[in-house]
Amino acid sequence: MLLVLLVVAIIGIVMLAMAVGVIVSGRCLRGSCGGPDVVGPNGESLMCATCPKRQESSA
Repeated sequence: MLLVLLVVAIIGIVMLAMAVGVIVSGRCLRGSCGGPDVVGPNGESLMCATCPKRQESSA
């Protein structure tokens, strides 16, 4: 039982670390190859070329 809890805790810590890494990297979300586009709150497509963070960093 202790081993199961240890494994679940380790997996949870790894998932938390990956989530923090994604947040800190500041990348825009995008769909997978052939998948649907990610749509912003106004219905606009959020592809890499239209990413607002990309435009801010290039200015």
